[in-house]
Amino acid sequence: MDLGGKSFVYPALLNTHDHLRGNYLPRIGPKPGEYYLTWLPWDNDLKASATYAERANLTVDDMYTLSSYKSLFSGVTTVVDHFPHSINQDFLPHLPIRAIQTYTLAHEASSYDLKWGDGIEIEHQRAVANNWPFITHLAEGFDEESMRGLANLERQGVLDRHDLFVHCIGFSDEDIRKTAGAGASISWCPASNMLMFNVTCKIRKFLREGVNVTLGTDSTHSGSANLLAEIHYARELYRQLYGEDLSPQTIFEMVTINAARALHLEDSLGSLDEGKLADILILKGRSDDPYENLASAGMEDIEFLSLAGKPLYGELRFLDLLEGKLPLGYSQITVAGRPMFAIGDPGAFYTQAREKIGFKKTLDFLPFEPGQ
Repeated sequence: MDLGGKSFVYPALLNTHDHLRGNYLPRIGPKPGEYYLTWLPWDNDLKASATYAERANLTVDDMYTLSSYKSLFSGVTTVVDHFPHSINQDFLPHLPIRAIQTYTLAHEASSYDLKWGDGIEIEHQRAVANNWPFITHLAEGFDEESMRGLANLERQGVLDRHDLFVHCIGFSDEDIRKTAGAGASISWCPASNMLMFNVTCKIRKFLREGVNVTLGTDSTHSGSANLLAEIHYARELYRQLYGEDLSPQTIFEMVTINAARALHLEDSLGSLDEGKLADILILKGRSDDPYENLASAGMEDIEFLSLAGKPLYGELRFLDLLEGKLPLGYSQITVAGRPMFAIGDPGAFYTQAREKIGFKKTLDFLPFEPGQ
């Protein structure tokens, strides 16, 4: 393949925490100068907001399609939709990206739990039997109840390498050591954490203890517009918190091989090794260092994206991979002045969504204007 210039080829990115029914803007947060102690008052504010009422003009199917494009236009081919299978199983198989279904879950491990799934112990046993991840929010807040989460899981005997914990804001140093010792993973969602709580997890301690750290966006109701924006935010926040840089190679690993390992998909995803699925991302080479190039990339830098060898999105020069023409099931849009092909018809979808909403809504994770 002749890339025709300076480009870098990467494994496509993995987002370990999203809620695909909730990707809409603007974000919802606490009143100025105030912050939440736990997630529940945020949820109440969300459901009472004008944003939530406006979102209701779109169907659930629309929201899943919208979220799939949030992923695609940020180089993400694999995402976790943290909802029970009974809620998302009718939608995930039809998306153009890979929204995994090979996981078990709980909502969280405290009295705030929404009782997702069949109960923590049963869901965890199922994860072990299938070699899947068991995914749960944990310590999403720093009140006394939220901070009991890890102890509750430990008491139930479900603290092990199958666990993927999301947020972990209220973790003590001992909690972090126990997580590392168990071989569990975490999904760090810094933008959502800071908006809601003005604090995030002790990320440097997690890294120094050798915990398998991944990066998640959460939904755009509280998190970043997409995973590329989350990468930028995570790096800047780390500088502010610790006065030092978060290595771009570390960031790269969070959204590739670490994420694949957390999802128990490292045999097929997360790196460009022979025998793995051809989930490929090509970015413009704006930096001489490939890790720095990814850490500073934006949506306008994506040149090509494929899922298991199937082109999803790219500059028209890559149409040779589609027999030289735009086949049925693809369309053309313009991103940053470049004509691009995309699977499906995101332009028509964006237009229809705006008609349902009732005005020319701008969604920051869609980097184009329909008809241009």
